[in-house]
Amino acid sequence: MTRQTQQQTTLVTGGTSKTGRRVVERLQARGLPARVGSRSGNPAFDWDDHSTWAPALEGVGSVYISHHLDALPGAAETVGSFAELAVANGIRRHVLVGGRGEPESERVEEAARNSGAELTIVRSTWFAQNFSEGGFLDFVMAGEVTLPAGDTPEPFVDVDDIADVAVAALTEEGHEGELYEVTGPRLLTFEQAVEEIARATGRKIPYVHVSMDEFESLLVEQEVPAEVIWLLTYLFGEVLDGRNAHLTDGVQRALGREPKDFADFARDAAAAGAWSAPSILIGGETAAH
Repeated sequence: MTRQTQQQTTLVTGGTSKTGRRVVERLQARGLPARVGSRSGNPAFDWDDHSTWAPALEGVGSVYISHHLDALPGAAETVGSFAELAVANGIRRHVLVGGRGEPESERVEEAARNSGAELTIVRSTWFAQNFSEGGFLDFVMAGEVTLPAGDTPEPFVDVDDIADVAVAALTEEGHEGELYEVTGPRLLTFEQAVEEIARATGRKIPYVHVSMDEFESLLVEQEVPAEVIWLLTYLFGEVLDGRNAHLTDGVQRALGREPKDFADFARDAAAAGAWSAPSILIGGETAAH
């Protein structure tokens, strides 16, 4: 059953990010009003500028919370303060998306719970779209994916699945209090993921393992923002240690269907021209950020 409150506007923080953009599109496709929470939004929303929060929350009935760097120290305090402000303004329906297996992300979840909101948590692993919409796109376009990932497998999740789960939680009854840990349907190493992309594109795209120091130097050369370099080296150096090398049923529980396989993502992205367009710099949302 669709929630009656969803006739009110949903504020989608990170509204131009990989997940946020898709949430906005899905809400609007259902005829439900969505406000893009971003620095370029109207009104503007900026996680680092608390004075933008209240205007962005005005007239809102629910919020989608996506903090682009939720693994960074201080994110829990920021998200907690925002969630408390939303609840104080009568906005109780919150859907939080964040990382999986990251201590700081779990602190963000706890801060959101403590706000008193009717909270649904969507906890995700590495995005398949990191290879097609930023993140690792430059490497694929260059014809060689150079990462410090080793042989640790990950259950890459399709961002469309994340958005579908979030929208279900925002618009349907029965998701309050749930924690949906979402993954793809199988484990892949980064090398195997690159092989799937090579197969889908019909190109030779080798995976090359490098040390963390070499990877960091490469990011610096590409003028990647310092906070993104920190996040990537943290994720590869600490979180990619096997702690997330197992599948979960979050997509199935939330949507009643299986998650999308990485091979299907690669096929669809290749058909849409994701790896035919000009390359872009690494940056923005990575994994669940």
